[in-house]
Amino acid sequence: MRITEILVNHLKEPLGFDLSYLRIEFKIDATSYENVEKKLIITSHHKTVYETDFQPYNNNFFNVDTKLTPRTRYDVEVQVRSNNKIISSTTFFETGKMNEPFKAEWIAHPNKDLQNTVFKKDIDLKGEVVKARLYMTGLGVYETYLDGEKIGDEFLAPGCTDYTKWIQVQTYDVTKALQEKKTNWTVSTADGWYKGEVGFDGKDQHYGDHHRIIGEMHITYADGTKDCIVTDNSWQATSGQITKSSIYYGEDWDANIQLENWTDVVVLNEAKDLLHDRMSTPLRINERLDVKEVITTPAGETVLDFGQNHAGLFEFYNREPKGTVITLEAGECLLEGNFYRDNLRDARAAFQYTSDGKEGWVRPHFTYFGYRYVRVTGNTLPINPDDFKAAVVFSEMSFTGEIETENTKVNRLFQNVQWGQRSNFFDVPTDCPQRNERLGWTGDANVFSNTAALNANVYQFFRKFMKDIEVEQDAFGGMTPMYVPSFGNKDGGAAVWGDATTIIPWNMYEIYGDDAILKQHYPAMKLWVDWITKQTETPNLWTGGFQFGDWLALDGENPALPVGKTDEDFIASVYYYYSSTVVSKTAKLLGNEEDAKKYADLAQAIKKAISAEYITANGRLSIDSQTAYALALYFELVQENQLQRVTNDLVTRLGKDNDHLKTGFVGTPLICQVLSKYGQHNLAMKIFMHEDYPSWLYAVNKGATTVWERWNSIQEDGSMHPDSMNSLNHYSIGAIMEWGYKYLLGINEHTPGYQHVTLRPNFDYRLKHVKGHFTSAYGPLEIAYQVETDDQHTIKLQVNVPFGQTVHLDLPRSENVMITVNNQTLPSDQIDLTCGHYDISYIPTFDYIERYNALTPAKEIMADSELVAKIDEVSDVLNFFKADPNAVNGGLGSMSLPKLNTILPFINIEPDVLEKINHILETTPIMSERQS
Repeated sequence: MRITEILVNHLKEPLGFDLSYLRIEFKIDATSYENVEKKLIITSHHKTVYETDFQPYNNNFFNVDTKLTPRTRYDVEVQVRSNNKIISSTTFFETGKMNEPFKAEWIAHPNKDLQNTVFKKDIDLKGEVVKARLYMTGLGVYETYLDGEKIGDEFLAPGCTDYTKWIQVQTYDVTKALQEKKTNWTVSTADGWYKGEVGFDGKDQHYGDHHRIIGEMHITYADGTKDCIVTDNSWQATSGQITKSSIYYGEDWDANIQLENWTDVVVLNEAKDLLHDRMSTPLRINERLDVKEVITTPAGETVLDFGQNHAGLFEFYNREPKGTVITLEAGECLLEGNFYRDNLRDARAAFQYTSDGKEGWVRPHFTYFGYRYVRVTGNTLPINPDDFKAAVVFSEMSFTGEIETENTKVNRLFQNVQWGQRSNFFDVPTDCPQRNERLGWTGDANVFSNTAALNANVYQFFRKFMKDIEVEQDAFGGMTPMYVPSFGNKDGGAAVWGDATTIIPWNMYEIYGDDAILKQHYPAMKLWVDWITKQTETPNLWTGGFQFGDWLALDGENPALPVGKTDEDFIASVYYYYSSTVVSKTAKLLGNEEDAKKYADLAQAIKKAISAEYITANGRLSIDSQTAYALALYFELVQENQLQRVTNDLVTRLGKDNDHLKTGFVGTPLICQVLSKYGQHNLAMKIFMHEDYPSWLYAVNKGATTVWERWNSIQEDGSMHPDSMNSLNHYSIGAIMEWGYKYLLGINEHTPGYQHVTLRPNFDYRLKHVKGHFTSAYGPLEIAYQVETDDQHTIKLQVNVPFGQTVHLDLPRSENVMITVNNQTLPSDQIDLTCGHYDISYIPTFDYIERYNALTPAKEIMADSELVAKIDEVSDVLNFFKADPNAVNGGLGSMSLPKLNTILPFINIEPDVLEKINHILETTPIMSERQS
């Protein structure tokens, strides 16, 4: 037994973070479970500041209630005792400035119009440095250097916030950098989100018009003396080598510009009370991609293919002579073999570098790109692919989940989902990383939040985003804008998008088991529901005002409108109900019984009103759309005895739609989940495995390496969808991966934090081999299973359960069946797994081979030559389709043979012959099953 990891507020060794609601959690690695006790000791300056007694291990965390002081390191020790043997592990965390006032001043160059401001100060050190910390921030974005070496490895600090409401302060350990007697401290700034163009209006300066910095360097010398060097009027500043830079534009850098004309800085009378210890996890280069191919396009251009769409920076090794201007432009795809970037709209998305003739690696500093392909122009030397790298940048998050099958296309889809998350978790959860948008759309984040948290540790990422939402709500009277930060855009208040305010914190609590995000955001959650109540035009229903509807659905009566067929007021009212429910549950969890009752009563009143307006007494919905049925089932809007009726109606609706999705942002994440939950996993699998438009695998077949904004962003003929809203790197419909974790892998119901989990995989002939894992706070729950093709069609599973977690096994088709677990035979309904490895097998009550049936359409029969031959032996009924191939693809081809027998008198299948045909159908495995 050993302690493998200790996290502080879900972070590893956090330095300078906002550490409110302090929580220490730890993982234990062991081969089997045993009773243990846990203990926590926190020390600072060799003194114990917090200590628990040994206590029963009923969870793996400590909620710490102790007063922290600014700029202080705390050492953490977790002990675990078993049979009088103690094992332990240590980590640390360090506070930032907290509420300590800044001695430093905001400083700036006198000229507001500089594109790149460089600040400098010479430091005279007074002795050997044993500890040094830098607490600083800058606006728009900044990088800081000591003796020309960049401090830290993050980019675009201080991140994206409403800088008029709060500004994040970064903490750097600069001890090693301060080893010379004299040191030059410089800071370089550019516009970023603060001053540069962001949003749809083409405007800049949303938050300010003047680059500025503030910083304190606290130094401790070997002799015990201390010093504090601050930004003040002793600094100088000048214009830097970057001649233009912004998020959408990219960057122009002339390395020949000499830094001269230094001038004294001006001290600004700007607010310091907006300064806040960081919440953002840092934007870092997490991977570097090599050039996969150097392409000469039909147009004669040189294009580098990095093989993967992503967000990040270009890096290249400069060998060009002095004065050469080399330009790198970002693009997501090739069309007819040529470089294409029209879907970037007005984003220039390029890096222009003027060489100073010195060899070395070059990259932009204050922008980023979304791309797979790079067009290179201006080079005078042949392209060497080893001289170019794609630096993949995203907010730090450790990936915690994975799903793999024997189907390479499905695997690619799940990889695409995770790459979309990497690309768009860029300090805020953006919608796309490439075009002139890249905004923190709340609706996208909402529908994807569960998938995101299963894929990666995003608790801190979303805590920061909830802070962003909270400050916007304060400005808008409780209303949540459609994207956050809003950059002054006052539009918002739409269902699903605004409901990110309540749903994301609740989802994070459910997955991580930490209520800190609820404590932080609870007032804002209430404000949101109260705002809806004030705005609605109908009591207990959300009507009136702008709504997105089922955004980008395919079932709208007007194809030019992206809102879909599902009534917007119905969608809004459903989310009004759910948000009220979440606020009630949160209030109860936090001990506020009065609020819990208030919002529970409101939720019930809304549910009753929805039922009266949209649902008959027999459970029939007035809206015949896939999304409406999915919402009714997912949020349990109908009585328990009506669930089957609504499920059947959804199946019927899908049948009318040729079992293909017509859902948008609202319905798509839910449709397969409700089908699998309510006994229609076979149909969910059919929809999931489609490869034609619209389907998830359609994009994979078109070469997608990320998830697209539209089902057909690239059309069947290879052309781009003509709509200008066409990103090849979105993540919304990638929310299908949540279904993958829950219903393919089987990690289903759970207590908050996954201490107790129900494992309920749904087996299917189309994916016989599935494996994957989800690493919760307790460690990785690993699952692999095979649907065997032996005579008994045995199911075999391998499960690894982490220490502290209990897994209840609920296997399908196992009623009254004995299950073999590590060579021990057990009743199927009495299996709970604790820490360890398990080999499990059983013979299901009926197998997972899929066969044809009497309702199989004639089109599917005609596609299977083996089945056609069997039917030909007993009847010539198929001669009609052989003689007229067009009939197969028409309406008749969608009908079953019994149906055709009733409407086409010339077919005239005798009852005994029809019985033989049905027997053939019911005993013949479908073609894809035989092939697999």
